[in-house]
Amino acid sequence: MNTLERKRKSLERRHLRVRRKVVGTAERPRLCVVRTEAHIYAQVIDDATGRVLAAASTTAGEVRSGLKNTSNCAAAKAVGKRVAEAAQAHGIKKVCFDRGGRKYHGRVKALAEAAREAGLAF
Repeated sequence: MNTLERKRKSLERRHLRVRRKVVGTAERPRLCVVRTEAHIYAQVIDDATGRVLAAASTTAGEVRSGLKNTSNCAAAKAVGKRVAEAAQAHGIKKVCFDRGGRKYHGRVKALAEAAREAGLAF
C-alpha cells in the first residue's frame, strides 16, 4: 500500500468514527464539511429523512464570483457564511458539526467559525 492509499484509508476510518457519533435530526441537522485540494463544500443534512436542507460550496456561482482563490481560509469563511444564511432561510438555528474526518484546523475551522458568526449554533 502506498502513502496516498494509506492516507485515504485513514481519512475514511476517521470519518466513519465521527459519523457513528454525529447524527443529524430534524431539530438539529448535521453540518457536513467536505474539503478537497481545490474546493470546500458544506451541506446541512437531516439524516432521518436523508434530505439536504441547505448547501454551499466554492464551486457555486454566488460564492465563487467574490473569491480570488477557492482553496484558502477566506474561501472557507465565505462558504460558512453562505451555508449559515441558507440554513436560517429554512428555519434552522442549531446544527451538529461533522468535520468529515479532518482536523478542526485551517479551512475546516474557518468555515465553522464563519457559520457561528452568521448565526448557527453548534
